[in-house]
Amino acid sequence: MARDIHPTAVVDPEARLGESVKIGPYCIVGAGVTLGEEVELVSHVSIVGNTTVGDGTVVYPFAALGHPPQDLKYAGEPTTLEIGVANRIREHVTMHPGTIQGRGRTVVGDHNLFMAATHVAHDCQIGNHVIMANNATLGGHVTVGDHAYLGGLSAVHQFVRIGPTAMVGGLTGVEGDVIPYGLVMGDRATLAGLNLVGLRRRGVGPGDLRVMRNAFRQLFVDERGAFADRLLEVAEVYADQPRVMEIVAFIKDRGNREVIQPAAAKR
Repeated sequence: MARDIHPTAVVDPEARLGESVKIGPYCIVGAGVTLGEEVELVSHVSIVGNTTVGDGTVVYPFAALGHPPQDLKYAGEPTTLEIGVANRIREHVTMHPGTIQGRGRTVVGDHNLFMAATHVAHDCQIGNHVIMANNATLGGHVTVGDHAYLGGLSAVHQFVRIGPTAMVGGLTGVEGDVIPYGLVMGDRATLAGLNLVGLRRRGVGPGDLRVMRNAFRQLFVDERGAFADRLLEVAEVYADQPRVMEIVAFIKDRGNREVIQPAAAKR
């Protein structure tokens, strides 16, 4: 497949383009941009800055990638936006590079779907096979694990961690960390249980699901004793259960935000 650049596109001669890139009408590609093989910019796409787009990624009209972060401290430093392979970046999506106050780089993994008007802010780290539904928004420095799903019009606070295979419901404001395999929802997110649909899609069988639900109840529903003590008990009882221990490790590895709890546990 030969390189195909529409005559109305504006491509800086210093941009690095794969031999099979396709750039549609009225696209803008800046000097610091690298486009991998079989990247397609459908039309009216603007990519600037130190931005790398991996092989097989398709970017739809009016997406804006690599433009300066929406951070008043940003002063033009040469930070980066790194997008992996086989992503689908739909209409009006925005992704910004990092800041020197943060990681200096925003990183998007592979095989993700960013639906219309989603936003990835500076210094975010997105895993693989993530889905962000329409108008879902990430504040700066957010981390999203593999196979996570963010519902439409959800908004994630700066520095929050979203664990792998977690699900954020639509119209949810996420102010704290979401455990791996967790399901959060509500105007201000509360932990509603495990993402059973996501777990089943990942091939987790009934027996393992039962174990995970028992561990979840012991940790979050049974309010006997302090939460820290229950965490130690779960770590001991379920030491041979990798997914449960992944939740335990996530909680122990405290970030900048508190872990989201069920509504009853917030009393």
